[in-house]
Amino acid sequence: MLALNYIPYFDLSEIITELNIPLKKHKALIPLTAGNLSPDFTLQREHGKWQKFFNGREVRNTILLRDILTKPLVIAFYSAQWKDHGLALLKNLDALQHEISAAGGNLLIVSDEKESAEKIAWNNNLSLNFYFDYQYSIAEKFRLYSESDPIWNRFSGIDNNVPLLATYVISPSRQIIYDHVEQDFTESLNSADLLTAVKQSAAR
Repeated sequence: MLALNYIPYFDLSEIITELNIPLKKHKALIPLTAGNLSPDFTLQREHGKWQKFFNGREVRNTILLRDILTKPLVIAFYSAQWKDHGLALLKNLDALQHEISAAGGNLLIVSDEKESAEKIAWNNNLSLNFYFDYQYSIAEKFRLYSESDPIWNRFSGIDNNVPLLATYVISPSRQIIYDHVEQDFTESLNSADLLTAVKQSAAR
């Protein structure tokens, strides 16, 4: 008897088509720079958003928003993920804050985590004002943070997606006068340029 060749039969109804899931669009980080208008961002008053330190100790004094936003503002974005680079920025700004104030400006550090800020302020005797941007909403407006372009794609040793390390000087009219965004760590923050920007903004 001749053996018949077996040809399997496929029921097309058993084939599962691939789900048509739209891919998230990649949006590269292009940080705001001097000359741009600062985004309209909100500093919330709620408890847990603010922390003031003097020589590493927590201060309970109220931070007045009208005092911060009616003068030239030096705003720096910091995360503990930046380790030594981040600490160097905080120490630099801590050393400059009296000159920033004398030039007519204010200084504010925007961070993503309260616990790490408390530890680093205490260990380094820092006297700084912190605002905690837990959801990165402010950093995203400055184009320093994006879920579609995570930082770990650019820098080794970064475990979480955090904002770029950056410092801006913003005039009361919301003009960005100075920017220093750490893209490759080849240039450090120029203290003289930052102070000049504060003075020029205060004089307008």
